[in-house]
Amino acid sequence: MMDATQQIAAQVKASGTSFYSAMRLLPPARRDAMFAIYAFCREVDDIADEEAPQTEKQQRLAEWRAEIDRLYAGQPTGTISQALLTPMREFKLRREDFLAVIDGMEMDATDTIQAPDMATLDLYCDRVASAVGRLSVRAFGATEAVADDVAYHLGRALQLTNILRDIEEDAGRGRLYLPHDLLAKHGIVSGDLAVIRQHPNLPRVCRDLAARAKDHFAKADAAMRQCAKEPMRPARIMGAVYGALLDKLIAWDWRDLTTEIKVPKWRKIWLAIRYGFL
Repeated sequence: MMDATQQIAAQVKASGTSFYSAMRLLPPARRDAMFAIYAFCREVDDIADEEAPQTEKQQRLAEWRAEIDRLYAGQPTGTISQALLTPMREFKLRREDFLAVIDGMEMDATDTIQAPDMATLDLYCDRVASAVGRLSVRAFGATEAVADDVAYHLGRALQLTNILRDIEEDAGRGRLYLPHDLLAKHGIVSGDLAVIRQHPNLPRVCRDLAARAKDHFAKADAAMRQCAKEPMRPARIMGAVYGALLDKLIAWDWRDLTTEIKVPKWRKIWLAIRYGFL
């Protein structure tokens, strides 16, 4: 019978995510830690996105808060949290970062986010992305204090890139993460998602947000250069792939939100080789 760690690895592999192949490059203990972190993030994200009453979503996220308490008391009850027990102890994963991820998912589960102000968007990015980064850099083996700066900036860069890629998909869930500040700056004052998505000034909003993402990528890269090279390899690969995606989005200039923009597989492989091994 498989133990919790083996079950989680099998589930991540079965999900078909490219994350599985990327994390297999890590030493076994760190790889298993990342699989468990991924499984945790995937589960709470699914709770936020599923079609269910708001009260049910909040209850399930509250159950996860209680499970994190049990994890740090050394008595986890679920498969994912059992798989997290050894990494939590060995790599000093912080309780507040797991709770921050849950807080971020609760923002999606509690309210339909539509054009938040910039401060709220930044808080959301910190919770759903940078907090994951803070868990990840510890699992990767980074010990420098500046590794948290990598998580801060890279997490925001990745999440802003996702937002800029997924405008149409998010709208299907009634969500719009583009900040009110930038929409108003460019004369978009309607609260109607259809009007916003068809507004001729929408590309200007996206360009401004893309510039913020670019700045975060640059600051993440500067912080990585202050860390040991080996533990930063997965972060460098993620930064390179998402940076290439952002460049494609900028070149596309949000002309048609229904167009799927992605980095070709061959380029992902090349970036993985370049930033992971060279």
